[in-house]
Amino acid sequence: MIFVPALVSGHFFDQGHFKIPFLIASVLIVAATFLVAQCTQYWHFLLCQGFATGLGSGILFGPINAVIGHWFKKKRGLATGFLATGSSIGGTVFPIVARNLIPRVGFPWTMRIFGFILLCSLGVANLTVRRRLPPKETGGLFNPVAFRNPAYTVYCIAGIVAFLGLYTLLTYIDISATFVGIPSDFAFYLISIANAASLFGRLVAGVTTDKFGAVNVISPMTAVAAILTYVWPLARSKGSFVAIALIYGFSSGVYVSSFILPIYYLGEIEDMGRRSGMAMTLTALGAVAGPPISGAINTATGGYTAVGYYAGSMILAAIVLMLISRHLVLRQLWGKF
Repeated sequence: MIFVPALVSGHFFDQGHFKIPFLIASVLIVAATFLVAQCTQYWHFLLCQGFATGLGSGILFGPINAVIGHWFKKKRGLATGFLATGSSIGGTVFPIVARNLIPRVGFPWTMRIFGFILLCSLGVANLTVRRRLPPKETGGLFNPVAFRNPAYTVYCIAGIVAFLGLYTLLTYIDISATFVGIPSDFAFYLISIANAASLFGRLVAGVTTDKFGAVNVISPMTAVAAILTYVWPLARSKGSFVAIALIYGFSSGVYVSSFILPIYYLGEIEDMGRRSGMAMTLTALGAVAGPPISGAINTATGGYTAVGYYAGSMILAAIVLMLISRHLVLRQLWGKF
């Protein structure tokens, strides 16, 4: 749900419709968060926390990335890196705050506190974020002409394949730790550790992608994430799990924060909202399928070794596709892209 709405919101953004969809999505997220406090059945949580929060976040996500393209060119990677640190901070702080607040004030009031935090942060965003370039009529919701560019098509496929494996380790690292005997109270913090490390990866990506090119930075760092995915099932101690969480969080943060950057250069900037929206919608196919496939492999094999082989291989395949896309753009084996 984070990725799919970008197809619609990105198209609206190109046509000049930004403030009203942004406000509606913000209200939806805040309202859904307050409503989670009242949920008592599974379908309540699925509706509020899954669909409503996901839809609202997806409507925000696409245009926010396109705004960067309006305001930055030479330092676009750095701006994107700083933008991406927000999710790392949230992913680090919110789980820890929830774990400590629930015993003190209860689950309903914990969610209400989160609702007030979101009300403040999204309120500031609604007051300050705006477009710069004039709107442009870009045609329909879907732009099939963009796929005539082989580099764009291959890069979109790379995004699908990458997310078939990229979220697996983060989804299962805490469960796999308890599986080998690590206390659950400790394993809980592994995801927050990974998110904290991801913050630094996103900042480093922001500094380096402008200088060396996004794919040139993403590829080696994503390869590190693939290697860690292969190694992860072998971890048995607290120290090894922490090391994996730190290194994987850092390296995967580079990809997550910068994978949209090459799309800026695969078409006109006036069509960036729709073009990035199509790419993110396709990426959602990998993001929604990857962890369940990993779970099915775990169930079939009774462990995480085959899961690591699957997810790591998907990430490596995505790297190969990204390098092919770079070659299609540059027409040579090496260059800045």
